[in-house]
Amino acid sequence: MTRTNRSTCMRQPFVFLLTLFFLVPLALRAASRSLQIYFIDVEGGQSTLLVDPQGESLLIDTGWAGFNDRDPDRIMAAVHSAGIQHIDYLVLTHYHSDHAGGLQGLAKRIRILSFADHGPSVQRSGQTQNLYQVYRKVSAGSKRKTVRPGDRIPFRGMRVKVLASAGHVIRSPLPGAGQPNPLCAAETDPGPNPNENGQSVGLLITFGRFRFIDLGDLTKQKELALVCPRNLIGTVDLYLTTHHGTTHPGPNTSNPRAIVDALHPRVAVMNNGATKGGSPEAWDTFHNSPDLQDLWQLHYSVAGGAKHNSARKFIANPGKMDGGFSIKVLAEPSGTFTVINSRNNFRKTYEK
Repeated sequence: MTRTNRSTCMRQPFVFLLTLFFLVPLALRAASRSLQIYFIDVEGGQSTLLVDPQGESLLIDTGWAGFNDRDPDRIMAAVHSAGIQHIDYLVLTHYHSDHAGGLQGLAKRIRILSFADHGPSVQRSGQTQNLYQVYRKVSAGSKRKTVRPGDRIPFRGMRVKVLASAGHVIRSPLPGAGQPNPLCAAETDPGPNPNENGQSVGLLITFGRFRFIDLGDLTKQKELALVCPRNLIGTVDLYLTTHHGTTHPGPNTSNPRAIVDALHPRVAVMNNGATKGGSPEAWDTFHNSPDLQDLWQLHYSVAGGAKHNSARKFIANPGKMDGGFSIKVLAEPSGTFTVINSRNNFRKTYEK
């Protein structure tokens, strides 16, 4: 072998490794351009993790306490999947046990840098008040913000707008919104809700042209205030069904047609449990909404039966199973997004 050939052979592995050095980070950066959303199975409670392309994270609610710290463990599984080391912001929509119960267990597992909430609990006694006191202790010494409608929670890769908090909602339409809502005429006022549900922090997350709404357990009177007589929000691409997909008579009801149809979601996710949430009435409202392409569910709803559940491939935990399977969304700035069922890896992409 000549010296020239030997030199060429020695350079080839070096060039290959140098190419990998530059291409691998490029590939990783390309993979991280999506907004990641994890709808975590907390058995009819709520816990939703969002991670933007900068690696900043927003966790909305923490599921239940008990069950051998089942829900903090499931949240941590999503955290590890997302590749993050801490939670930048935790928003507690309200202090009911299915939303705030897992906080103490979670705080032992991961550092939470900042907290946001609607203010003190309006339920002054019982378990809800106890959970509020736990929240005060856990958040002590950290940055804590009581948010109001119109506030923004600061992120670089996504925009997080507060639509509702402490029983109040935004008063002015968002850019491009404000159209009259003809569906309001058919709605009746259920009256105020005296407990924590009506105090829920409601959020609109925007990532480029992609829009996702999460209203916690906000009740009908406040939902209607967001869209009646004018739609103050506009349209969304992805809608987390409010109150775990619950609709029933009285002041604790949620998911009226006037808000669901006005927002024209392309996809809805129902964070129900097998026997919690997932009411047939709410399922019908979303399933029949104009422009809705699919309704995904964290669980099969026993109350819904054969007529009021989506096809099995769209359900993370079918039958009565408690597998802890989640639903993941990868959203692009173009507005296109992909929904993935972690149980069977079934995925579907929705083009803008």
